Amino acid sequence: MATTSETIPRSPSSKAPGTDTRPGRLLALVLAAQFMALLDTFIVNVAAPTIRSELGSSGAQLQLVVAGYTISYAVLLITGARLGGLLGHGRAYLTGLSVFTAASLACGLAMGTGQLIAFRVLQGVGAAVMIPQVLSLIQKTFSGPARVRALGAYSAVLAIGAVAGQVVGGVLVSADLFGASWRPAFLVNVPIGLVLLVLGARVLPAEPRGGEARRAARERGLDTTGLVLLAASVTLLTVPLVLGQELDWPAWTWSCLLASAALLAAFAAYESRLAARGGAPLIAPAVLRVPGIARAAVRILLVMAINAGSLFTLTLHLQGGLGYSALRTGLMCVPTATVFGVVGMTWRRWPAGLRKALVPGGFVLAAAGSVVSALALRHGGDGGAALYAGFLLLGSGVALGFSPTLTGALANVRPQDAADASGLLVTVTQLGQLIGVAAFGALYLDRLGAPGAQGSGEALWVCGLALAGAGAAGALVGLVRGRRRAGTPAG
Repeated sequence: MATTSETIPRSPSSKAPGTDTRPGRLLALVLAAQFMALLDTFIVNVAAPTIRSELGSSGAQLQLVVAGYTISYAVLLITGARLGGLLGHGRAYLTGLSVFTAASLACGLAMGTGQLIAFRVLQGVGAAVMIPQVLSLIQKTFSGPARVRALGAYSAVLAIGAVAGQVVGGVLVSADLFGASWRPAFLVNVPIGLVLLVLGARVLPAEPRGGEARRAARERGLDTTGLVLLAASVTLLTVPLVLGQELDWPAWTWSCLLASAALLAAFAAYESRLAARGGAPLIAPAVLRVPGIARAAVRILLVMAINAGSLFTLTLHLQGGLGYSALRTGLMCVPTATVFGVVGMTWRRWPAGLRKALVPGGFVLAAAGSVVSALALRHGGDGGAALYAGFLLLGSGVALGFSPTLTGALANVRPQDAADASGLLVTVTQLGQLIGVAAFGALYLDRLGAPGAQGSGEALWVCGLALAGAGAAGALVGLVRGRRRAGTPAG
């Protein structure tokens, strides 16, 4: 990774005493926070059964423990990106990290399910302020090939964090450290967060409180009306998706979904009027007009839904249907994450003639991997070599659907729009994961007939076909040609 001054120009005055702004160290710092937040998303899935038995949580309460973090995270991400412009990306990063670390401590010490849900929501708030600064700082710090490499490392962290959460969660819960049962799954974040806070004070670049960019951000404000409309729309979408299957889809869940669509339309209309009046909408029209950004958002939504949906349903089958331990289940997902990371880091070195086919080809591979892995497990067996072949296809496909898409979308974004673009794409990433878990998880549970491996395998097969359909849709989106800057990948 390039760390020379020619790659990242800066003046001596931009470096305050006691800080180290070398880009390699900055990248390691912000990606460590990204990894920790992602780890927390998946580690709780493994700890959930133990939490339920020890706290006496109902099924709906347990779902809120798992999803409360994601809901607040998804709702506030764009506002978190805007706060980076107001406070400075480094200050916003440290503020979000402080909230996340404190909330992790509170989760680990929670004495009841209600407390745990509340602190999980607070964790999501901290992550929503912290995580948008990751892409914004990458955008501001790196350019050219160095930025592409940094975004490749970002994609690799997403893959590693997803599986590491499964593995680390299994280890911590199984070890029952100091008789603390599930609590170390949250408390593990505390020492990591404290170390990152100390390092952040040294590594993050000094940010003057004045300056044209900061003054412009203050003039734009936070668009509180847009935030309320978007937050209400996302909440009304996510809560029924999370709780609908558990409660057998009562009428209020469908009413919420309809209200979510209506509020989303109201949000879009309000943002358009605000922009026409010269105001500062939550999602800047300049970002939406960036060539390929809307197409990239659809692709990212689909590929993240495939990734999260396949991981979630596979976990349900391996643990519930085949009776595997949490640790064994997590270890079985390692090949998928490994190939995701390898492909995400190396696709730029592939022949230039392949670039146009990378994204649609990735969705085709993801569809094939979903079918192959589900077919291998359909009849209740362990899947054998075919299962791992499916995992490798799936990991490769998700990597090619995500990494070139993200890189191509951000390549055309102006530095002053980096925060809004980052907030938009990270929000889409989170919503894709949430929708994938909710939609494909509901399909799996709905199709779960006879108990045991056979019935679970049949339910997984139906989900595999549905995942393949999502992959096919992503491939068709990838075939739509749009304007793009010469030399950027077809993603």
